[in-house]
Amino acid sequence: EIYTLSLHDALPISADEISGGRVELGLGAGWHEGEHTAYGFGFPATGTRIDRLAEQLEIVLGTWTRTPFSFDGKHYRLVDLDAQPKPVQRPHPPLIMGGYAGPRSAALAARFADEYNTAFPTIDDVKERRGRIAEACERRGRDPIPFSVMTGFVVGRDRAELRQRVTRLSERIGAKADAFMTDRSSSWVVGTVDEAVERLSALRDAGVSRVMCQNLLHDDLDVVALIGSELAPQLA
Repeated sequence: EIYTLSLHDALPISADEISGGRVELGLGAGWHEGEHTAYGFGFPATGTRIDRLAEQLEIVLGTWTRTPFSFDGKHYRLVDLDAQPKPVQRPHPPLIMGGYAGPRSAALAARFADEYNTAFPTIDDVKERRGRIAEACERRGRDPIPFSVMTGFVVGRDRAELRQRVTRLSERIGAKADAFMTDRSSSWVVGTVDEAVERLSALRDAGVSRVMCQNLLHDDLDVVALIGSELAPQLA
């Protein structure tokens, strides 16, 4: 299956241009088959998805930095593409790869990425996956790239506020509130401010450069303020 893009195709609006150079791009091979099915995307075997990702990474960086850009691969073909506007950031916006740091994923990250992100890991997962990324970078002759985490996040000023948020979240996603409150083996960051600081500090000590906190209570702006006013200063 070949996807063809030529000079005459409509060009995307550059979010980097609109934001004045504040965009980061994350790319991965895909992992949630149910989401692919719901949106009508195919979900081939892992090897095929990694093959596609390898071409996508090369294409994205090529269109950002070279004009015109052509590419003839197994899955994609581009012909004399002059993608405009070019990114504001130089040489290009940060490119974040996501995954579980398998051998091919780690090798691609060492070749193309500015940061590697892994989702919902335990502390042991972080140490293992970060180690594989560092080894791949060493083989590539470059310093280890930053390693980040994306995970679920529920925090409260005290146990009562935490319980309130956990209950709302449990109702929303169909989980049991007590499990969130008591499961310390979970990859989520769940707790009072002090407990969240302890958890995030452990991630930092394991080599994590930043944590992307998934607040699934999207209408709860108070927790965003809490992160900024009480949590972040303790980790600065």
